Amino acid sequence: MLMAERASAATVPSLLTVSNLHVRYGDLVGVADVSLSVPAGSVVALLGSNGAGKTTTLNAIAGLVPPAAGTVTWQGQIITGRPAFAIVASGLALSPEGWRLFVQQTVEQNLRLGATILADKKRVPALLDRVFALFPRLAERRKQRAGTLSGGERQMLATGRALMSDPKLLMLDEPSLGLAPAVVESMYETLARLRREGLTLLLAEQAVELALEVADYAYVLQTGRTVLEGPSAALADDKDVQRIYLGLETEGR
Repeated sequence: MLMAERASAATVPSLLTVSNLHVRYGDLVGVADVSLSVPAGSVVALLGSNGAGKTTTLNAIAGLVPPAAGTVTWQGQIITGRPAFAIVASGLALSPEGWRLFVQQTVEQNLRLGATILADKKRVPALLDRVFALFPRLAERRKQRAGTLSGGERQMLATGRALMSDPKLLMLDEPSLGLAPAVVESMYETLARLRREGLTLLLAEQAVELALEVADYAYVLQTGRTVLEGPSAALADDKDVQRIYLGLETEGR
């Protein structure tokens, strides 16, 4: 039932398509069979519990880990196996789980590092202004070392650094993880604003209700496989889906 509803989105061109992705870490299987599509201008959520394969999927798309099988197609071109710097330069950026900031560098220095792939360095000031407008707290702390920031500020900085490459599609890995509710709400308001400005988003989250609120379409991963997909509203309203796949409590349980 949920699968059939996807046909209505078929007319929207897909920026990113992942087909039968398989990733191994030695003898361990990180991803066994993941397929997904991200239409231009949409927000797509990648859902699942810890260890479901969400981070590995995003890392493989970003070129940080090599797929053992499957293909990643970006703007009609197969990019499977390309180095990470080339993928970022093509307009596909990742804000990773755990931030991975240069903690001894300032906020502004971290942001400028996100723009190193740009051929036209004259664009950097405008991109900085955009990030500071999205995250005024970063503007206040632009000369402060990244290692002294709070968790919420580090998430803002990781997201801002990814935006400094001026991507067409931004991937975010667990942007709500470990943050206070007020910070999470602010972050998701910013993501909604980015979407309104035309940025395409692929969002990996354990915070299912939050992700389904902002997303158009969602994929559910379980033990490294895509086990379910559908419009976010349909997934959010289906109590059996919530109980079986997403681990949310339903009424009377």
